[in-house]
Amino acid sequence: MAYMSEFTQARLIFDYEAGRAALSEALPDFASHPENYGGAIDLPIGALATVFRVKEAAQEKLWLKLSTIEVPDRVELPPIEPNPGYEGPEVAIASARIILPASGRVNETVEMVLEGPSHGNPFTDVELQAYFSLNGEEIRVGGFYDGNGRYVVRFLPDTAGAWQFRTESTARSLDGHTGTFSVEPSHARGAVRVADTYHFSYANGEVFRPVGTTLYAWTHQGPELQKKTLATLSTSPFTKVRMCVFPKAFIFNDNEPDLYPFEGESGNWDTTRFDPAFFQHFENRIRDLGKLGIEADVILFHPYDRWGFQDLGAAADDRYLRYVVRRLAALPNVWWSLANEYDFMTTKMPEDWERYAKIVTEEDHARHLISIHNGTRIYDYSASWATHCSLQKVDYYKTAELVEDLREKWGKPVILDEIGYEGDLEYEWGSISAEEVVRRVWETTLRGGYHTHGETYYHPEDQLWWAKGGELVGKSADRIAFLDKLVAESPTGRLEPLPLTNPTPSGGVAGEYEIHYNGFSQYRYVTLGIPEGRKAVIDVIDTWAMTIETLPGNCSGRARVELPVRPYMAVRVRVQQESL
Repeated sequence: MAYMSEFTQARLIFDYEAGRAALSEALPDFASHPENYGGAIDLPIGALATVFRVKEAAQEKLWLKLSTIEVPDRVELPPIEPNPGYEGPEVAIASARIILPASGRVNETVEMVLEGPSHGNPFTDVELQAYFSLNGEEIRVGGFYDGNGRYVVRFLPDTAGAWQFRTESTARSLDGHTGTFSVEPSHARGAVRVADTYHFSYANGEVFRPVGTTLYAWTHQGPELQKKTLATLSTSPFTKVRMCVFPKAFIFNDNEPDLYPFEGESGNWDTTRFDPAFFQHFENRIRDLGKLGIEADVILFHPYDRWGFQDLGAAADDRYLRYVVRRLAALPNVWWSLANEYDFMTTKMPEDWERYAKIVTEEDHARHLISIHNGTRIYDYSASWATHCSLQKVDYYKTAELVEDLREKWGKPVILDEIGYEGDLEYEWGSISAEEVVRRVWETTLRGGYHTHGETYYHPEDQLWWAKGGELVGKSADRIAFLDKLVAESPTGRLEPLPLTNPTPSGGVAGEYEIHYNGFSQYRYVTLGIPEGRKAVIDVIDTWAMTIETLPGNCSGRARVELPVRPYMAVRVRVQQESL
């Protein structure tokens, strides 16, 4: 038998008399009237304890009581091993037709296609992998079945040269292929990597600044809405999109998608058979983002589900992960997010997330960025597999103000992937004013972090940008673009936090390019110090009006800068190269 814990779903706890008693003591209002709290009853009790601010001592007492309540063990189906006898000895080794381009290009996808067998269940019976080598180094790349006897291996080469390959497979016709193909130099930027500890760059060294937006279920909408979303993105400042593989069931998101990841139907999915059309569609949308210069932050699991995708079982989860990573890893503009709000998923334990991370990193030969996103409990980003921190606010008031501490704590880039959404819903997370979104974005950026936008204005047809895409109607996106242009004009294309003399932040390149942000404060003037023996150009910036007023002449020494008495102003200092 198993026992309850902080990860147990609140709904399940109500089924036991001892559980109801424990909840009544720790969370009396919720225990008396759970119907007043919407879908909270479907969350893990640990998440609820955090949301309802249960004191730590009371939480420990609750966990102790729950640990004495037995619940039935979860029944897990065993993994399905590939079939070594899938093809008999009458089938010649390496007899499948292979299609491979004569040459590829650095940092661009190379696709190998093999036309092979389709009997039985190729998704589980057949294991296919290729080994690519150059100068003695060999890289394993897993293949996948794409339906209709079509097997695919996708490779993202990072070096020019004459690459060799060989295949291994449980299907004789796919096994033992060898050959050579040429990879030519290119100007493609490639996958994004961590750079200079807290920042990002493309594989070719070019600076990348993640200016994110949220489009959880945009690929699960109709073709016209997807087309409209891409058109909006093409004129937006956004360089990263958070998007789910699985469809999403949540408020304003009740429609059924046209495609599902598995054969079957809701509640009766055949998790041993993927629907290639679903994944072909999904990866085509990622390619569309790539053409716009936008990274796809692919969310692999999430809790907002009425189809059963968050509770497939360990074997099915692992099979799904290997399949999706093998399909997408060779696309340059992919990031991995193990989950959105991982701690709201009652079917996953801490050890599951570590196992998932191991599978993703094993199968991803291109070494894309990978993280996990929290609901109420921040993940321990000291995990070696986590390349960066993907966070949402966990305090109603403080969000961006914590960025510097978080950078120092984990020594990794910090992205506030949910700072609150500009909108007018009845929910705290979806009713932030544009002014407050812009303030949080400025605070985050000048403290050395990055951010992700979202928009949740009510729409009579439930077309909210944050879920379905369409068109932007808010006021923050243009002002985010304005800020990003100022960051791009820095000598490094980035901002580092500068030592604080005020509660409001300053960022830039010390002594060269500095931006001082006033936030809520409405100073009549500020006094700035220019490096000794240097002159500087001073700009007064209205971050809301998006205006820049350059003061006449050059300043030196201690410079007093007069300001309009209103909030959200900033001052930029551009130190000149020549000396006095």
